[in-house]
Amino acid sequence: MIRPSVLLFALLISAPAWYRLLFDQLDFVQVLIRFLIAVPIAAVLLAGVRFILAGYRKNPSEGVPVTPEPTDRT
Repeated sequence: MIRPSVLLFALLISAPAWYRLLFDQLDFVQVLIRFLIAVPIAAVLLAGVRFILAGYRKNPSEGVPVTPEPTDRT
């Protein structure tokens, strides 16, 4: 299943083609082909970003549990 973020990023990548479609500089079929080419490229790029950012996630099951102790010295 394609994530919506991939489709939005592919739309952003192919935005110049969509812009040229408005001024009749490109055919609609060519714009769709560029969008379809942009989808797997966007998927690979976003998967790389997700892979890099996955290392920064904190896992709550790791680590030593700490019990709070009062610091009041009276």
